[in-house]
Amino acid sequence: MRMSNVKVVLAAMGVVASGMSVGAAEGSGPKNVILMVGDGMGFAQVESAGLYHHGKPDGQPYWQFQPLAATTYSESGKGYDPEAAAKDFDYVRKDPTDSAAAATTLSTGVKTLNKRIGQDADGKPLRHLYQDAEAMGKSTGVLSTVYLSHATPAAFTTFAKSRNDVEALAYDMITNSSLDLLIGAGHPWFDDDSKQVGGLGDNPYKTDGSYDRIGGEALWRSIQEGKAGGDADGDGKADPWRLIDELAGFEALAKGDGDAGRVLGVLPVASTLQANRDGDKKAGPYEVAATPNLPGMALLVEGALNTLSKDPEGFFLMAEGGAIDWAGHSNAFGRLIEEQHDFDLAVEAVVAWVEKNSSWEDTLLIITADHETGYLCGPDSDPEVNPLEGHGKGATPGFQWNTGSHTNQVVPVFAKGQGAEKLLDAVKGTDARRGPYIDNADIPKTIRAVWR
Repeated sequence: MRMSNVKVVLAAMGVVASGMSVGAAEGSGPKNVILMVGDGMGFAQVESAGLYHHGKPDGQPYWQFQPLAATTYSESGKGYDPEAAAKDFDYVRKDPTDSAAAATTLSTGVKTLNKRIGQDADGKPLRHLYQDAEAMGKSTGVLSTVYLSHATPAAFTTFAKSRNDVEALAYDMITNSSLDLLIGAGHPWFDDDSKQVGGLGDNPYKTDGSYDRIGGEALWRSIQEGKAGGDADGDGKADPWRLIDELAGFEALAKGDGDAGRVLGVLPVASTLQANRDGDKKAGPYEVAATPNLPGMALLVEGALNTLSKDPEGFFLMAEGGAIDWAGHSNAFGRLIEEQHDFDLAVEAVVAWVEKNSSWEDTLLIITADHETGYLCGPDSDPEVNPLEGHGKGATPGFQWNTGSHTNQVVPVFAKGQGAEKLLDAVKGTDARRGPYIDNADIPKTIRAVWR
């Protein structure tokens, strides 16, 4: 970010002295809330795709939204000191958060310990944003490009001491949540290249894959039979999921075809859409052919929006681009650009949907990250943090990874729509490189403050 203080942001966004954006009605709030989370998405990750696809670091359209930064430290972290971050290259590598703690905070507004899912530091269950939406009669959905019981989708849905028991998390998400839509990878009959390894022959439940990420074989059988789901709406009757697990089904959902009912989308791939596909993980962007017959994130969010918006009371959707983080852990820069661009296209699809089917008076869109992964910088960084080097549109920027883990760098926040300006009320300070920042807990707190 190139803005150095809150006043610059306020002026650039047309925010009047009262803190309300121009044209916003006093006391109004969004009917629909869409929270898009790029797992592991720091500013440099966004800029890398901007340089490659647009020829400039801030090339994505959402840079024209209300821009801020956010701190991401966990309950066991020591806060964020912008002066220390500016002076000490290693500062942001100390005691970083994980996705479970950070996503729990984004979903509940409460800091917690690493590995915790929907629980505070004492192990007490917290209240998720989707539960607030349900209480208001809204439709709710959680969507991810990684397996559905991974830390972020789980932390927006359920409650556990540890993120590690993915089978128990998936079981609880599918059988006990009241979500109307749940989409993610983790198909037990497909591998990471979407090759079928189960569901074949006389014994279709025999597989070389795993049932862990879908809640176990018994639950998968129940899903296949159209019986899984529990009583989601509290009327004493079962509300089974409708399984979608092939490309044609997701395409139909994106077109808004028919009454989708309660949607469980299990992407036909083991862990994530493209980041774990076979081939050289260190190759440049798009040098390894993409796995065919898999949807992109844009198609998934279109389907989710068309499904959830059938509720006249509005909806809440959390949509995660989960494998930006995976590319960061692997220091796979080419795949990082691919994953970031897939997320960017999903944002563009959301914007197009809002402007065609809803309005910014009815909708609040917030784009952020749970944390940064990889400590991505420009070449020759340390002790200084250098920017990525742009080499022109379609050329791989100059870069440098500095860890294979998470950091406590501030991450981007881009917001547009009804209530977006209220995030400015939560500004905590100014980061020397990225400008005014809030804390990640302020995002759900703001959503709760403006919701109607």
